[in-house]
Amino acid sequence: MFTTRYGTPIEPRNSQRSWQTRCDRAGIRPITVHGAPAVTLLADLDVHPRVAMRILRHARFSVTMEIYTQVSSTATRDALKRLSDSLSH
Repeated sequence: MFTTRYGTPIEPRNSQRSWQTRCDRAGIRPITVHGAPAVTLLADLDVHPRVAMRILRHARFSVTMEIYTQVSSTATRDALKRLSDSLSH
């Protein structure tokens, strides 16, 4: 939940307008704020991407994978360590 500087809840439409403005200024395509953290956590938990797609109710797999999924630094380091370990043997 996002709050105003006074600690009261932000109206959802005001939050969306603010997000849209920030994305426009940054020159990036906006995504919904709720989806990105959830799918990233699911990816870090090794939840199959198709399962994440169903949880988030996305109609297209590409939306889930290309727009919403971010790979955490921890997951990236773990993958590189596993790759290094496998090449060392």
